[in-house]
Amino acid sequence: MFAQILGETTCGIDGVQILVEVDVSNGLPSFDLVGLPAMAVRESKERVKAALRNSNYPFPMTRITVNLAPADLRKEGSGLDLPIAVGLMTCGRILEPEKLESKVFIGELSLDGRIRKVSGVLSMIMDAKKCGAQEVY
Repeated sequence: MFAQILGETTCGIDGVQILVEVDVSNGLPSFDLVGLPAMAVRESKERVKAALRNSNYPFPMTRITVNLAPADLRKEGSGLDLPIAVGLMTCGRILEPEKLESKVFIGELSLDGRIRKVSGVLSMIMDAKKCGAQEVY
């Protein structure tokens, strides 16, 4: 199963839209994160896994690949936790992909599934609206 979710990060003081592509396929359990993630973004794998489990949502025990596009831009911060989790929930058919179009997701996840604030959110929201987002979560 494949899902595309819109997220945001910052580059300097500007917001930049990130396309979070999630692919869940058969194979040995793994969770690969590609697309120049910084350390805080790489650590999102553990936060997302714990947040989904502790919120009583299934976490797929299969091969998971998450691509953060554009691949040549370094992704900073923890604000991509939420779009990664939404992508996994879409692949698991918990969320309907049609209802997620034109929506942008920003947020760090706590281990119990709560959404935490992130730095630079005003710049990210301004960029999301400039890029045509109808709603930002």
